[in-house]
Amino acid sequence: MIDLYTWKTPNGRKISIMLEACGLEYKVHPIDISAGDQFKPEFLAISPNNKIPAIVDSEGPDGAPISVFESGAVLLYLANKAQQYLPTDPRKQMEVMEWLMFQMGSFGPYLGQAHHFNMFVKEPVPYAEERYNKEAQRLWGVLDSRLQQRDYVADELSIADFAIYPWAARFEFQRINPADYPAVERWMKRLEAFDFVQRGMLIPS
Repeated sequence: MIDLYTWKTPNGRKISIMLEACGLEYKVHPIDISAGDQFKPEFLAISPNNKIPAIVDSEGPDGAPISVFESGAVLLYLANKAQQYLPTDPRKQMEVMEWLMFQMGSFGPYLGQAHHFNMFVKEPVPYAEERYNKEAQRLWGVLDSRLQQRDYVADELSIADFAIYPWAARFEFQRINPADYPAVERWMKRLEAFDFVQRGMLIPS
């Protein structure tokens, strides 16, 4: 059994999509980050950087329980556990890793900043809004170029798609019109058609 500690954010939904895709048995523990649950000692023991998501797998690689924090690390752990959505061929695996790191290092952080300055600051900060909205547009452009002649960001459906999709799905917070990025828009519709993506996006409900 996997215990999933999560909330209604793109990073959290990466993991619930992966768990649903792999058919792994899991139990959801909502961590309400608006209420400060992420700072409780029992959660910090699992995720010392006070960020969701995190998991505890009662049947770790050696049969003993293991906890994993940071969403990219959790995706890699689950891919190795389930032997799904991460190619074993070294070249194909590296391709997936590149696009997973693209999300972890750029697509998530910069879109998250655009989201923050567009939606949550009490007073407008024009410089920050311009900086992060322009970078969001650039990153959507990178993704659109990648998806011009392919169905998924790598050769086949992978953890890279699961990592990027929930961030793209919040396009309205980034002041992005998906129609301006038709290859991404087609890819999003392709992902949305999977039942396991639909279920994963509702966690925690």
